[in-house]
Amino acid sequence: MAIKYNSDRVDYLIDLADKTYESKFKASTGTFWVSFELFTEFRTSSLSFIINLYGDSHPYYKDFNEGVKISKPNDTIQGRGILKSIKAEIDNGWLITLKGVVSAELFSDFLEMGEHLLEEGYKDPAAVMIGSVLEEHLRQLCSKNGIATEDIKSSKVVPKKADLLNAELAGASVYNKLDQKNVTAWLDLRNKAAHGKYGEYSQQQVEFMMQAVTEFMTRNSL
Repeated sequence: MAIKYNSDRVDYLIDLADKTYESKFKASTGTFWVSFELFTEFRTSSLSFIINLYGDSHPYYKDFNEGVKISKPNDTIQGRGILKSIKAEIDNGWLITLKGVVSAELFSDFLEMGEHLLEEGYKDPAAVMIGSVLEEHLRQLCSKNGIATEDIKSSKVVPKKADLLNAELAGASVYNKLDQKNVTAWLDLRNKAAHGKYGEYSQQQVEFMMQAVTEFMTRNSL
């Protein structure tokens, strides 16, 4: 489902590049330009897509950000070429990001720590740790699937809450409604542990959460 979403999104951006290029006109100075409004939409939408998919250190992002700056036909063509390369990676299944590999290793380490805490009988810190790993996994799933993880409120960038990320991932069909309900329950257990409501859940429930979250993250990998 993530592949189709990203493929459809990049197709839309390539079409937008075509429309932008087709808007070119010759100014009185003899210089060719394209519609500033279309170019601005093309540039900002493409940069948002690329940074969510690859991050701001990837060559695709750097090349686009530095090479597609002015509302001219050549800049538009360069941006379209970068998007075509991205489309090839998506459609051929080559989009296995380093961030995903590194995150999988880090998450595995933290989950092992959570398992160790459970074995020692420390259910409360284990629940917080497992829930925190789950929340970060949701954020990275959003980034992978082009879903914003932040909002702008009162001119400030504010991270979205985990429940909202969960709803938006399910809404985008990254995973199904049953997974959404399970994630809601796991986040609720984590919140109880974080707020000192230790009597509202058992060691056995945290152990089940550990197993279920691990399975969920494996099925919905980065």
